[in-house]
Amino acid sequence: MILGLSVGAYTTLHVIISIVAILSGLVVLLAMDGNRRLPAVTALFLFTTVLTSVGGFFFHSKMVGPPHIVGVISLVDLAIALAALYLGKLAGVWRPVYVITATIALYLNVFVLVVQAFAKVPTLNALAPKGTEPPFVAAQGATLVVFVILGYLAVRKYRPTA
Repeated sequence: MILGLSVGAYTTLHVIISIVAILSGLVVLLAMDGNRRLPAVTALFLFTTVLTSVGGFFFHSKMVGPPHIVGVISLVDLAIALAALYLGKLAGVWRPVYVITATIALYLNVFVLVVQAFAKVPTLNALAPKGTEPPFVAAQGATLVVFVILGYLAVRKYRPTA
């Protein structure tokens, strides 16, 4: 049991929240690339990303491992993004700080999605059963390149008005 839910139910809830975080994050990132501000979708993205990062710590584990490290990095990154957006109000240096940290938060969610896809989807797992083989590395590399490009474009193009 995790927080009163069976492990299966908790896992399903965690996956649903993660998918909402990723989809809303993609909408936000693409909106920033188009210099559009979407406050409600942005709040949904940040909230569900915090939930998914915190929620990952409730899974039973005997030792600290890569998922915990990614979770801590994500939460620190999200704290900065939230401060830049809601305290700094995207003024001055807070604008690029927010765009970069929001992009990193979304990237980390997608990074974990790729890890889970290779671990759980039989066809992908057959290509990279250890998660270190070239198909896995290529998928993660391509994901990183896409987010670097989209993040760079967002930093250059996103100039929200108050």
